[in-house]
Amino acid sequence: MGMNVGSPLGGSGDPEPMVEINTTPLIDVMLVLLIMLIITIPIQLHAVNLNMPVGTPPPQDVPPQIVKIDIDENSVVFWQGVAVADAAELDAKMREVAALPSQPEIHLRPNKDAQYAVVANVLAATKRVGLNKIGVVGAEQFLDR
Repeated sequence: MGMNVGSPLGGSGDPEPMVEINTTPLIDVMLVLLIMLIITIPIQLHAVNLNMPVGTPPPQDVPPQIVKIDIDENSVVFWQGVAVADAAELDAKMREVAALPSQPEIHLRPNKDAQYAVVANVLAATKRVGLNKIGVVGAEQFLDR
């Protein structure tokens, strides 16, 4: 019996090509690039810029007039408790109020089941006619979800 003794290089004398790629330097370069990218990206702030009043408010002898706008669960808009027929009527009422010498406070009270588009349209209408004193009332109902 004979024993086949071959060379450790595979018998033919030619070395076999290396099939595996060393990925360690590639990973190191990618980590350095990732760190550089993270450092150079400016911090994104998710904030709303508001122009806040400066100084003390003037004394008020007469309490401000309050206009209540309600939006029910069916997305029907109510002006001082009376249903508004369409957006044009709401816009006309807002223009009347905006023309007053002393601008009233607008209290917007949307129902949590109302459509967002209706609430957004009312807010856009207040901005369009120049009403600045607006507040959302009853926001605690949204915390129950």
